[in-house]
Amino acid sequence: MELAPPAGRPAAVTGDLAGFWHTGYHAVRADLRGRYPRHPWPEDPTTAEPTRRTNPRN
Repeated sequence: MELAPPAGRPAAVTGDLAGFWHTGYHAVRADLRGRYPRHPWPEDPTTAEPTRRTNPRN
């Protein structure tokens, strides 16, 4: 499984998806939030509502 940000390049690759959400996601989230601040990066992606929109500009 590949997690790709808006640019389309893989940010993370894993074979253990459940383990990734519990351990690796938080580091990837921190990096992607810095690069793509307008996109939603939920704290808990397993319970987050899917969206096609970005966050509004400040």
